[in-house]
Parts: sequence; C-alpha cells; structure tokens
Amino acid sequence: MGNVKISIIYYSSTGTNYQLAKWAEEAAKTAGAEVRLRKVAELAPEAAIASNPAWQSHYEAAKDVQEATSEDLEWADAILFSTATRFGGMASQLKQFIDMQGGLWAKGALVNKVVSAMSSAQNDHGGQEASILSLYTSLMHWGAILVPPGYTDPALFGTGGNPYGASATVNGEGKMINDVKPAVEIQAKRMIDIAGRLKNS
Repeated sequence: MGNVKISIIYYSSTGTNYQLAKWAEEAAKTAGAEVRLRKVAELAPEAAIASNPAWQSHYEAAKDVQEATSEDLEWADAILFSTATRFGGMASQLKQFIDMQGGLWAKGALVNKVVSAMSSAQNDHGGQEASILSLYTSLMHWGAILVPPGYTDPALFGTGGNPYGASATVNGEGKMINDVKPAVEIQAKRMIDIAGRLKNS
C-alpha cells in the first residue's frame, strides 16, 4: 500500500511554527513517510507585517513554501497542524483554512485521517494547550482520528511537553526557550506509526 503520506500544515508569523513544522518534516521523512510541508495563506495586511521586523523577515524567508490547498488534505493519510496561539485559540489564518474545507467534509474525504497539532506562545501558560484543543474540536467534526502524543515517551517529560501536542515557549526576541524538538519528533513519528497501521490493516 506504499508509504504513509503526511501533510504538515502550519501558520507562522515570525518563524517558530515554521521551525516546528520543519522538525516534524525531518522526523517524518526519517520514519519513511512521504511528506508535504505547506503554509496557510497570510491574511494580515502588508502594513501590519512591516510593523514587526521579525514578522517581515520570516514573511520574506518563507515565500517559497507552497500554500496549503484542499488537495493536500485529501492526499494525506495523516495531517499535522502547527499554529501560533492567538488569545488561546488557533491563528485566524489557519482557522480560515480549516473553515474552507466544507467541500471535503461534505463528501466524507476527511473521515479517518490521522490528525494532530502543535502550537506556540510567549509564555509557558500562554494558551498553547487551548489552541491545540480548539483545533481538535474542528477536526473531530471531520471524523478524523486524533493522535496526540500523550505521555508515550519519557522524553516528553523533559521538553515541557503536554499530552495534547508539542508546544513551544518563545521569549520577547522570538527565540524558543524550551527544548521542544524531541517532543515534535515523537509526535510526528507516533502519527506515522498509527497512520501506517490503519493504512495497512
């Protein structure tokens, strides 16, 4: 039946969730998966982006990353989302992408997709878990199969990890202050494992 196909779809303003997505991409490829890395469309006006040097810099640096489409969801056996936290929820850019999938939902094309999510915020309790859970609420409507990391690996206890999904804490300069890479790798590999079992059952 072939390798597991995973779409890693993210929204990142200053690059944190792009980095999480890249780590997940590396881990998925190492696990033998076929990977698509995609960003969702930016909705913010140019003036807002230009007002933040880190945002402007990442916006320019990520111009070559393909934008996600419905086809990337339909193609995939597994879908990993990563989003910045906005007032305890997912970023509006990712929310719009999710909201535009009514056509796939209506024809049942998202049923039994393995899904999981990651997030970031500026402090340890800045809404990362709430943003992941808000995403999961939408994905349950798809009939998708949630595959959170749980505490399936001892490394998760040393990364500031939580059972819902890898989450980064970012300081005022935009640098990650927790070692979240191992949690990302564990989450991606767990998704590949479960999706592979489902695909080959």
